[in-house]
Amino acid sequence: MTTTAVLLAAGLGTRMKSVLPKALHPLAGRPMLQHLIASCTGVFDRVVVVAGPGMEALARAAAPHPVVVQEERLGTAHAALQAAEQFGDGDVAVLYADNPLIRPETLRRLVERRRGMDAALALLAMRPADPGRYGRVLTQNCDGGSDEVERIVEWADATEAERAVGLCNAGVLCAPAVDMLRWLRGVQPSAAGEFYLTDCVALVRAEDKRVVAVEAPAEELRGINSRAELAEAEATLQGWLRRAAMDGGATLTAPDTVFLSADTALSPDVVVQPHVVFGPGVSVASGAEIRAFSHLEGCEVGPGALIGPYARLRPGTVVAAGAHVGNFVELKATLLGAGAKANHLSYLGDSTVGPGTNIGAGTITCNYDGFAKHRTAIGAGVFVGTSAVLVAPIKLGNGSFVAAGSVVTADVAPDAMAFGRAQQVEKPGRAAAFRAARSKPR
Repeated sequence: MTTTAVLLAAGLGTRMKSVLPKALHPLAGRPMLQHLIASCTGVFDRVVVVAGPGMEALARAAAPHPVVVQEERLGTAHAALQAAEQFGDGDVAVLYADNPLIRPETLRRLVERRRGMDAALALLAMRPADPGRYGRVLTQNCDGGSDEVERIVEWADATEAERAVGLCNAGVLCAPAVDMLRWLRGVQPSAAGEFYLTDCVALVRAEDKRVVAVEAPAEELRGINSRAELAEAEATLQGWLRRAAMDGGATLTAPDTVFLSADTALSPDVVVQPHVVFGPGVSVASGAEIRAFSHLEGCEVGPGALIGPYARLRPGTVVAAGAHVGNFVELKATLLGAGAKANHLSYLGDSTVGPGTNIGAGTITCNYDGFAKHRTAIGAGVFVGTSAVLVAPIKLGNGSFVAAGSVVTADVAPDAMAFGRAQQVEKPGRAAAFRAARSKPR
């Protein structure tokens, strides 16, 4: 039997004050929607996304999973119905894209409890520190002592006693496909003409069937409706990622100051100093050290490499084993070979740097001519002096030497020494004459 997760993602960014659909706002370098998809794919056989009209970017973010469109935004039950043809023949869970932090183990418990408790429907519930205006989940004893749900009452309709109940509805439902479809079709419109998913609970109870609540931590289940809530979710997720990195053997000397992406891969015995930011697509091999105030994205750092402080590694960069990238050095689409060093104030773009090469302070590769990018190929064991300018396309042969201050515009042969600077001219006594002239009264 095929299990299906239906993710409701048609919401606009109205309360986010954004033209970006809410589900595309990023957490740890990845859209909210993709976090939820990642959790669901480990539990369900199929994931279906419900988008709003004109949300092509969201459809691209959902790929390769199918996307159906809710042409009119008539509520959450109506949205779930748009995916009815995708329900399959097993359990169906309906989730919200603005609840992106639900973990796979929580979803697995939801499905297992639905089946194991012989319940018609299972829902996720939480106990937030401040229940606020969440709908309350009322169990048989109304005190959380039982997980069998009698009904859900919205905050606006609840009595004071009901508002005192700490168990809150997270909105996620799971039921057999055939039953879910029947209940969704049975939901009646509200006074505002919208069809609400939570009304399915009352329909199930009207059939005298069991509804069970599966509790999970509030930090997993809370929704994101504002920039402030997005920041809170980011803090939660960063805490999880930092803990996972340290549990995996990496050292974070000041964890709260390190920001990771969802896919950051830190091997055992990596050391990360304070105030480091990892963008998407970074892997760091064992024994490497990332020093303070560095920024990395889309790059690979090899074993024993040393990065920073104040270094920037941009997409397409590979730093090989034992190489050094020092302070205020930027690399873009560059391979820095094993044991090579670029220790100070340099920019290397669209370059290949051979093993054991030394790049002097202030060196830059001029890789863009205003129309196209060009590559610089620097061989092994090359010495590039301070403040050299390498105008691509250009090749420096193995063992070559570039004198400090040179502008190099042609290839340099292996073991050759290149000078690309004007000849120094000395004028005896000219400095004293200049000072005397400048000091005369005007």
